[in-house]
Amino acid sequence: MQWYVYIMSNRTHRLYVGETVDLMRRVVQHRNRTFPNSYTAQYTFNRLVYFEIVESRAVALKREVQIKRWRREKKIFLIQRMNPNWRDLAVTWEDVLRME
Repeated sequence: MQWYVYIMSNRTHRLYVGETVDLMRRVVQHRNRTFPNSYTAQYTFNRLVYFEIVESRAVALKREVQIKRWRREKKIFLIQRMNPNWRDLAVTWEDVLRME
């Protein structure tokens, strides 16, 4: 089973790093503010700007923690290597699937 480590952003380029087994479902949850009291709902994280695929939950958790510990500049560098224009990678899921 593959897992995803991802970064969501909003119009002000605030960043949120997470991990999930179902990237599509998780992005929809962020966009719909499924958990209205959460940090991501409060700051309207609605744009998938980065993701990577890993082979297990253990690896995903380790990578999530690693990225969260980075300075903002390093996270931005990571995003811009994959997505220099900060476009929403989940506008059409074909884009996401094509990058896998």
